Amino acid sequence: MFTRGAQRLVCLVCSRRFVTSSKVMSSTGGMNKVPQVATDAVLVQSEKMPDDAIEVKGYDFNQGVSFHKLMESYKTTGFQATNFGKAIDEINKMLDAKKISLPEEVVREGTALNPVGREKTNCTIFLGITSNIISSGLREIVRFLVQHNLIDCMVTTAGGIEEDIMKCLAPSYLGDFRLKDKELRTKGLNRIGNLIVPNENYCKFEDWCLPVLDKMKLEQDQEGVNWTPSKMIARLGKEIDNPESVLYWAYKNNIPVFSPALTDGAVGDCMYFHSFRNPGLKLDIIEDLRRMNSQAVFAAHTGMIIVGGGLIKHHICNANLMVSRNGADYAVYLNTAQEFDGSDAGATPSEAVSWGKIRLTAQPVKVYGEATLLFPLLVAETFAKRVKLPDQEKADIDTEIAEGERHEARS
Repeated sequence: MFTRGAQRLVCLVCSRRFVTSSKVMSSTGGMNKVPQVATDAVLVQSEKMPDDAIEVKGYDFNQGVSFHKLMESYKTTGFQATNFGKAIDEINKMLDAKKISLPEEVVREGTALNPVGREKTNCTIFLGITSNIISSGLREIVRFLVQHNLIDCMVTTAGGIEEDIMKCLAPSYLGDFRLKDKELRTKGLNRIGNLIVPNENYCKFEDWCLPVLDKMKLEQDQEGVNWTPSKMIARLGKEIDNPESVLYWAYKNNIPVFSPALTDGAVGDCMYFHSFRNPGLKLDIIEDLRRMNSQAVFAAHTGMIIVGGGLIKHHICNANLMVSRNGADYAVYLNTAQEFDGSDAGATPSEAVSWGKIRLTAQPVKVYGEATLLFPLLVAETFAKRVKLPDQEKADIDTEIAEGERHEARS
């Protein structure tokens, strides 16, 4: 039962609805026509698109299977495919800038000021990778970049150092994301996602690493060597002496590898154990900080390629804050992190602009995606195209000879 007040309220509401409905019907001539309010809301007129607007269009496999054309089509596919296409362009801009010659006096000055001593180019390229990149088969992609001297500086975490060395001593294996972890523990098997690293690998790494630390301690005491994390990493690359190793090629090509949290992993375990059996080894993080920041401070231009987030991302971005140009000239982020929690990993390139870590005039790109899927494709469309392997060089020579013979025949 409604009270009298409630009855009056219901009647008032119904009355208003009737009046509104009557107005709609009268304005449209009854229910035989579409209500004007609906057409006004739905059939909104569009403004003319700009002349340079890009049409959404994917790859047509009726044209055959062409890897390069498929990757080219990503730019017009939309969503993360378009961001991926932009990332390809951004890295190619870095590489094009790198090829531009600098005056000889600028090269000499830059090399002298840079404590790492690498020859200065027009664009210094920073690569940041988290340890899981080396855990996976992406290690071979990173090794290619370092082997062919395609980057100038690398930042990784402790796991990226130790796992590169460990893979020279013993293999890792494919597993499954849903293996029973309690059983794995009893078997001495460590799981990284769907990868398995036998604990024996870590034992082999410790057996290999401790004598290297002994040598470093001896050189510190007898020769006054001031060790830093990056100097230690270079020494590990020298000692492993294996062309399958990322660190081996970094040592060979004088590419500094920085790891400001080098103690956080099996390398740190070795240093901990070593501090009991042969105490006194020291690592100077301040010198490394200066070495790292100088890569950006004395660069003509800089580009950042950051695969993953957290420490490796911020260490590179913060170095690029130090430059008078107000940040990096080029930047590509590749990770799955979101920005809603305020994490460094999720922070967008635009946020880095607010800190002065990326230039106001830059056109940075973030690709939201999993690195094992995307990074090989990214390298294939950028760095890999700039390297001529021996077989390719021979093929080019054969082509030139054949073209010359055809030209002579026509003459």
